[in-house]
Amino acid sequence: MTLTSPAAPTHDTTSTLIQALMTTHGAGERTRIERGLSQVAACWRADDGTPTEMADFCTARFVAEGTQLTRLLDRLEGALEQIGGHLYEMRRTLRRHSDLAGDEFAGIDDMLATFDPAPDLSEQMYRQKLGFVALLNFPRETLGAMLTKGATWSDETWARVRIAQNFTARLPKELADESRRVGHACQQWVAAFHIPVGTLVDSTGSRWFEKDRALLTHWIVREEIKAQYNSPTGVTRQRALAGVLGRAIDGGVPNTVMSRTNTSDWNAQMNTLAGAPVTADTMGLARYERWLEQFALAQKYDRYYPEYPTAITRKFELAREMSESSVETLLTDLLDHPVRKELATFLRARLGRDLEPFDIYFDDIAESRPAAELNAAVHALFADEKAFERALPQVLRALGYSPDDADFLGSRIKVEIARGSGHAMRPYLVEYGAWLRTGRLKDELGWDGFDTAMHELGHNLEQLCSTFFAPRASLRGVPNTACTEAFAFLYQSLGKRVLGIEPEGGAERAFAIDSVQTMLAAAQIAGPSLLELYVWRWLYANPSANAAELRTEVLAIADRLWARFYARDFGTDPSRLLAAYQHMIAHPLYLPDYTLGHVMSHQIRSFMRGKDIAAETKRITSIGRLTPELWMQRAVGAGVSIEPLARETREALALLMR
Repeated sequence: MTLTSPAAPTHDTTSTLIQALMTTHGAGERTRIERGLSQVAACWRADDGTPTEMADFCTARFVAEGTQLTRLLDRLEGALEQIGGHLYEMRRTLRRHSDLAGDEFAGIDDMLATFDPAPDLSEQMYRQKLGFVALLNFPRETLGAMLTKGATWSDETWARVRIAQNFTARLPKELADESRRVGHACQQWVAAFHIPVGTLVDSTGSRWFEKDRALLTHWIVREEIKAQYNSPTGVTRQRALAGVLGRAIDGGVPNTVMSRTNTSDWNAQMNTLAGAPVTADTMGLARYERWLEQFALAQKYDRYYPEYPTAITRKFELAREMSESSVETLLTDLLDHPVRKELATFLRARLGRDLEPFDIYFDDIAESRPAAELNAAVHALFADEKAFERALPQVLRALGYSPDDADFLGSRIKVEIARGSGHAMRPYLVEYGAWLRTGRLKDELGWDGFDTAMHELGHNLEQLCSTFFAPRASLRGVPNTACTEAFAFLYQSLGKRVLGIEPEGGAERAFAIDSVQTMLAAAQIAGPSLLELYVWRWLYANPSANAAELRTEVLAIADRLWARFYARDFGTDPSRLLAAYQHMIAHPLYLPDYTLGHVMSHQIRSFMRGKDIAAETKRITSIGRLTPELWMQRAVGAGVSIEPLARETREALALLMR
C-alpha cells in the first residue's frame, strides 16, 4: 500500500503500523485497516501533524468491527446531523428574503443570503480530526462499488458509506466564499431576468399584454406560449413569444426594452423597434458571461477532486450517482424512440396544422380549458397562497392520505411567493418544516401559481417523508434530484383532480393522457439536457473561450441537436429554443434531472396504478438515500428505463385516437 501525502509515514513505518493494528484488532481487520490508512493519508497534510503523529492518531482512533464501531457510527451520524442540519436551517433562513417577492431590501437581502456562519466547515472537520476519524473507520466507496455491491448492503453499511462521503475534498474557505458569491449572483441574475412585454407585437402588429407586464425568462415566457393554445390569435402570439426567447438566448433584447424607456412596438421575431432593426445597445453577452463565471468556479474546484476532475464528473458520479454515459444514452434513446414520430402525427391532428418549433412545449392534451376558466377553478378553492396553505391537510386527504398523515405533513408546509421561479426547500432536521414557493397573479393565486404549487408540493411531500420516515438520519432524502423531481411531476399531474376538473373517461383515459403528456415533457427537456452537457464538454476542451465564442457554440449545438432530434417533426427553429433554459446559468448541469424525473415519475405512476398513491408515496420516499438504480429497484421492481413510458405512450395514442 502506498500513502501519497507528503506528511505520510514511510512505507516501512506504514507496514509496521498495519502489523501493529492487526496485532491489536485481529488479522480479519487487515482490509479495513489498509483502506482506512489510505483514506486518511490521501487527505492528511503537513500542518495536520508529523508522520509519527498521524500514525499515533490512527493507532488511537481505529475501531474494530463490533459494538464499538456501531457506537462510533451512531455518534458521528448524530453529530453530523446536528452540525449540517442546523447550519442548513440557518442558511435557508438567511436567504429567505432574497428568495421571496414583495419585501425586497436592496443590498441587505443579498448580504444576508451570501453570509455563511461556517465558511471553513470542510477544513475544520479535518483540522479538528473529525473527518479523519470517519475516513479511518468507514469506506468512501466509488460509484462503481455502490452499483455492483449496494443491493447486498444493510442500512448500517449504507450509513457507513454515507458518513464517509461527507469527507471528500478539503476546500479552502476562500473557494467556499467565492462559490457562494458566484452561485448567488447567477441565481439572482436569473431571478431578475424579467423581459418587459408591454410593447411586444406579433406579426400582425398587435399588442396584447398590459403595458407594465414583464415575463420571467424562460419559465413564464414558456407558460405564456402554452397558454395561447386556447386563443384564436394564439399562433401569431406564440411565434412572437418564441422570438422573445430567441432574443434572450442570443442576447438581442434591446436595452431600452429592458429599461422600459422605449415605448415603440417591439417585434422580437425580427428584433425591430418601430420597424427599424435593432443593431446595437442590446443585452449582448451578459448571459454567457454568467455561464463562464460558473465554469471558472468549477475549474477552481477541479484541483481539489483528483478522482472527479471536472464539474461533469462530480455532477454525475458524486451528486447524481449515475454515470455520464448511462444518462446520455437514456436521453438519446428517448429522443430517438420511434414513438415520437407517432406522437407528432397525433399532435398535428390535435392542433389541426403543421407543427412549429414552439410546439415542443405543448403538453396539455386533456380537454382544452380557457385560462380564465382554470383561474376561476383555482380561485373557487384557493383564493391565494395562504388559502392553499391552510387547505393542504384537506388536499392531502382528498389524495388518499390518512387523517393523521394529512395533518402531520400538511401542517409542516409553509407556502410563500417566490421572487423568481417556484422552488421547494426541505427540512434537514425533524424540528423544522418545508417551504413551498410558487408564483401568483396580481390579485389571486391563479392556475399558473397553483400548477407550480402542486409541482412543489410533490417535492415537499418527498422532502418531509424522506426526512421523518427514513431508516436512519444519514439516509434521509432521496438518491438525487431526479428522484424528487419524479414526485414533483407526479403531484403536478394531480392538479386537475384536486380542482375537480379531471378529463372525462375514467382512470384509463386519465392515465393515457398522463402518459402522452409525460413523454412530451420528457422529450422537450431532453434536448436542453443534452445541449448543456455538450456545452460543458466543449468548455473543458476550450477552457480559454470567451463569452462570444461560448454563445456561438451554444447556438451551434442547439442547431445540431434540433436537426437530429426535432426538425423532422417541428420544422426549422430560428429561435434555438433548446438553449432557452435558465437553469444552465443558475444551476449548472441540473437539467438531466428533469428528464430523468419525468421517466422515473412515469415508472412510479405506472407502478401505482390501482394502488394507494398516498401509501406508496410514503413507502417509496422512505426507502432511504441509495443509488437511483437501486432505489428504483426497491420502489417499483425495475431500474431506470424509458421503456415503460415509451410503451404506454404508444398504447395511450391508440386509445386517444380511436
